[in-house]
Amino acid sequence: MNTQRSQISPENIAITDITIEEKGGAQIANAEIDNDVPTLISLFNSTFEDYNTRLVLGDDEPIYIPAGDDTGYHQIVFAHGFFSSALHEIAHWCIAGEKRRQLEDYGYWYCPDGRDEAQQADFEKVEIKPQAIEWAFTEAAGRKFQVSTDNLNGAEPDRESFTRNVAAQRTHYNEHGFPPRAKRFIEALSATFNGDRQAKPTGADAA
Repeated sequence: MNTQRSQISPENIAITDITIEEKGGAQIANAEIDNDVPTLISLFNSTFEDYNTRLVLGDDEPIYIPAGDDTGYHQIVFAHGFFSSALHEIAHWCIAGEKRRQLEDYGYWYCPDGRDEAQQADFEKVEIKPQAIEWAFTEAAGRKFQVSTDNLNGAEPDRESFTRNVAAQRTHYNEHGFPPRAKRFIEALSATFNGDRQAKPTGADAA
């Protein structure tokens, strides 16, 4: 996977929009982002400072990049300024063990959109836990959650069945406890965002 992706560091993020930036030879076109994204980035980076890991707004596909010679900290790069993308990538990070966090994209190979039925089934199996955590994150931030089957150009997913599986995993976490980093971030989100405000959509749903 290509790690030479242009990224936008938190200090360059405007509250209402992203101005054109030059970074690594790439131009990032002016585009609106969620007003809460800068707050989310700051919240993650301060909450997990002890993990030497930062949430980074990217202009391409999401990716996890471990610290290396060029960058002294691990990066969770999320896509296109979407609040929901950030929460999803954080959820994956909360599950990844210490050894996997030393590998690009945790050492997994991602099968892109266009999966056949068998590939989609495998995709959904590994997405149940992170999406259950993302669900809890989303609600802690006072927003509405929708599962993502992420296969627009492939086999038709059974969205209802997948939603039930994610909901069952969410119930399991509620009853038996979330992974430690996920629990920490749920508490941070709840303390930072107004839990009693009207739930608002995330990511592509906001369009």
